[in-house]
Amino acid sequence: MKAVVKYAKGKGFVEVRDVPEPQPGPGEVRIRVEYAGICASDLHILNDDIAITIRPPVVMGHEFSGTIDRLGDGVEGWSAGDRVVAEASYEVCGACRYCASGFYNLCGSRKVLGYWHDGAFARYTVVPARRLHRLPAGISFKAGALIEPTACVVHGVCELITIGPHDVVLVTGPGAIGLTALQVAKAAGATVVVSGTADDRARLELAAKLGADATVDVSTGDLAKTVHDLTAGRGVDVVVECAGNDRAVRSALDALRKQGQFLQLGLLGRDMQLAFDAIVYKELKVTGSLSSRDVSWRRAIELVERGDVRPEVLVSGEYPLDDWEEAFRMHAGRKGLKILFKPE
Repeated sequence: MKAVVKYAKGKGFVEVRDVPEPQPGPGEVRIRVEYAGICASDLHILNDDIAITIRPPVVMGHEFSGTIDRLGDGVEGWSAGDRVVAEASYEVCGACRYCASGFYNLCGSRKVLGYWHDGAFARYTVVPARRLHRLPAGISFKAGALIEPTACVVHGVCELITIGPHDVVLVTGPGAIGLTALQVAKAAGATVVVSGTADDRARLELAAKLGADATVDVSTGDLAKTVHDLTAGRGVDVVVECAGNDRAVRSALDALRKQGQFLQLGLLGRDMQLAFDAIVYKELKVTGSLSSRDVSWRRAIELVERGDVRPEVLVSGEYPLDDWEEAFRMHAGRKGLKILFKPE
C-alpha cells in the first residue's frame, strides 16, 4: 500500500513509498483510513525540529477517522465495520505518576502514532483497541478526522485552565486550532476576541461567522485598544495562544489582566526572548498544553455531536497521498485551514 513515510532523520527525507499492509497484533485493531489531516506538527516532523521522539522509517499522520477492518487476538467490544477515531498516544508505560493520574499524555515513555509507530497517512493503520473512540453516526468521517485536534484544544481549554461565562478570552492565531479554541470558549459562554495578521483575513472572517465577538488584524488594527474598549481597561481574563510566534506571545501577555490565565497551544519551534518579569508583576497563571487524554476525547466528541464545535467548516481541501508535497505546501503556506488526505 502507499504511505507517506519519514524515512530518515534530518530536514526533509519524506516520500511516498510502497509499504506492507499492517496486521493487528494482540489487543490491536486495523483501521481502514477514510480521512487523515495534516497537523502543524507534521511540518515539524518534515523539518525534524520537534522535541517528540521520531523513529524513522515511520508512516506519518495521527489525525484520522476510519472503519475497523480487522481485530487482533483478545479484542472485545469492537467489531469490523465500526466507525472510529483513535488517540495518538499509542504506547505509554502505565506505571508512572502521570499514567497513574490519568495524564498519560505526559508519560516519559510515551510513543506517538505517526512519530514512533506507523500512522494514518496510508490506506490502513493499526492502533491499540484501548485508544479507540466510537464515531457517532451523526459525525461525518471528514469531521471525525478533526476530533484529534479538537481533543487537544479541549485538554488545554477545558482541563488545564478555567473559562466562565463572564470571561473575556483572547485567541491569537486563527488557524484550525485557534478557530477550534474559539468555538470551545464560546461553548463555555465566554466573550471571545480573535487576532491574526493581514494574511489571516479570510480566517478572521470565518472567526466572525463562528461567533467571535471581535476580530483584530494586528497588521492594521489596534489589539490593545480593542481589548481596552471591550474590558473597560481591565484586560482579558484568558489568553489562548495558538499562533506560535514571538509577536503574538508578547502582545497576548500585554493584553492579559492581572491574575489572568495564559494557555500556550501553538508551537514556536525555536527559542524566544521574553520579558518574563511581567508574569511576576501581574501574578499570571501560565501553562502549556500537550496532546490529550481519554476524557478530552469524550468531551470533544460530545461538543462536535451537539454542534458546539463544527470541525467540517475548517476543511479546505483534500488530496491523494501521491500529492503529499502539494498538500504540505498548502498547509505551510497558509493556503487553507485543514488539509485532508483521502488514502486510495
